[in-house]
Amino acid sequence: MLNNLAQELSIVQSLAPATDAAGRTGKYVSLKNAVGAWILVQIGQGDANTVLLSPKQAEAVAGTNVKVLANAVPIWVNSDTANTANFTRATDAVNYTTTAAVTPKAVLFQIPPDLLDGVNGFDCLTIVTGASNVGNITASTILVDNKYKGEPPVSVIVD
Repeated sequence: MLNNLAQELSIVQSLAPATDAAGRTGKYVSLKNAVGAWILVQIGQGDANTVLLSPKQAEAVAGTNVKVLANAVPIWVNSDTANTANFTRATDAVNYTTTAAVTPKAVLFQIPPDLLDGVNGFDCLTIVTGASNVGNITASTILVDNKYKGEPPVSVIVD
C-alpha cells in the first residue's frame, strides 16, 4: 500500500527556484513535533562555480539566534540528475559544497532532531546557500516527518 505523504509529512518549499549569485536563506521549519527532516536542495548549474549548502538551526521559525549545526549529518548527492536518479552517500558533515561541473544537481541532508542543540532551545531548521553565480539556480524543499500523523499534519512553520 502506498503511503499518503500529504498526511505523514509536512512539505515546505524553503527556497523557491531563483538565481543565486549572492546566496540565500530559506524558510525555517520547526522540528519540535518531528521524528526528523530531510532538506532537498536542487541546483540548475549554469555556471562553473561551486555552491556551498549549509543547514542552519535556530530557536524559532523567525530565524532567532541562528547557528551552524553542532553535529555532522548524513548527506546524499546526485551530481548529474539529468543522467541518473541515484544518490550517492557523501561524508557526513555540517555543510556540503557542490562540484563546479555544469550539471543539474540534487543534495539531500538528513536531519534527526537530536542533532540540533535542543538543550539550548534550538528546534528550527533551514538551508542557507553560499554566494555563487547568477547562472546557478537553486531551490529547496524541506520534508518533515511528523510524530503525529493525520489530516491536516501539524504545522511546522509556526513555533
